[in-house]
Amino acid sequence: MQISVGLIGLGEVAQIMHLPLLADHPGFRIAGVCDVSPMLVEAMGVRYGARLRTTHVEEMLAAPDIDAVFILAPDYLHSELLAKAIEAGKHVFIEKPVCLTRRELLPLIERNRNNPKTVFVGYMRRYARPFLELKKRMPPAEEIRHVRIRDLIRESRFFVDQTRHILRATDVPATVITEGRTRTQALLREVIGADRPNHAVRAYQVLTGLSSHSFSAMRELLGPPKGVAAARQSGGESLVALFDYGHFTAVYEAVIHDVARFDSGIEVLTQNRQYKINYDTPYVRNLPTRLEITSSTDTETGTEIIGPFYEDAFRVELGAFHDCVTQGTRPKTDLEDSLADLDLFAEVGRHF
Repeated sequence: MQISVGLIGLGEVAQIMHLPLLADHPGFRIAGVCDVSPMLVEAMGVRYGARLRTTHVEEMLAAPDIDAVFILAPDYLHSELLAKAIEAGKHVFIEKPVCLTRRELLPLIERNRNNPKTVFVGYMRRYARPFLELKKRMPPAEEIRHVRIRDLIRESRFFVDQTRHILRATDVPATVITEGRTRTQALLREVIGADRPNHAVRAYQVLTGLSSHSFSAMRELLGPPKGVAAARQSGGESLVALFDYGHFTAVYEAVIHDVARFDSGIEVLTQNRQYKINYDTPYVRNLPTRLEITSSTDTETGTEIIGPFYEDAFRVELGAFHDCVTQGTRPKTDLEDSLADLDLFAEVGRHF
């Protein structure tokens, strides 16, 4: 079954990931594109053969031949766009985070409770092949001694500018950009505190963006932590959090810096085994990923390598969305699942 889709938001992630993947996938047809920028609408509409090209979300949602919408707009718009999409009776793929605050998400969960359509939240790392293989092989919880999760990265533009031409809008009014920044800051401060310094607010924004992948993956592998034992941020773009799992601690660290590498991963340690995944930058497509399991005895050590896998995690995630829409199954990354992340972000943020 081919699903007719419309995309709301045509920025960097849409151009690198979603548009080309949807165009390549036999289960989808790009029927519409929508953005505040007329130049992006026209350029992407022509490139991908979208019949509907509009700067008005309402026109996209009213189109009877569009089965599903992809919400790829800035975070501060997510809650209102999702509410409109549910009301319009569309299947929805929405990039993480669904919302920036618990207040925004709770009424959406209630509105979606009896919704026959799929609402799928984009956490592509949880659909990556090495992650799924690790989940199959996870040791019993009582054997885990330590978990380390990390995101040590350079911002995406360093990679993007060398690998793919991105059309960046030059026709968005300055008032729209200013309003977006103002609304984003207001939502972040609603959680972190109106009187908190800017670097604490920036650290919370890092949690809702970059860190959301890791928190979400941690919960799927280990379940919810008992609580946050400690957390600290420095300068807004370096942070560490310790999650209490009773007999072991999960350490999360994030650093956004200018070293040209993308070092994200998960390590799970027992007394005699180490399970390790490394994620490379998603902004260079189809880079190999693998799961490594190192085991030691008193006399020898060996490493089993599962992979490498070259299938892009976004593509696997897209297949999962297609299955949910066509088979009526519920996605593991749904709105209730995302609420657990927002609660963890807020708890970590209280320690900053």
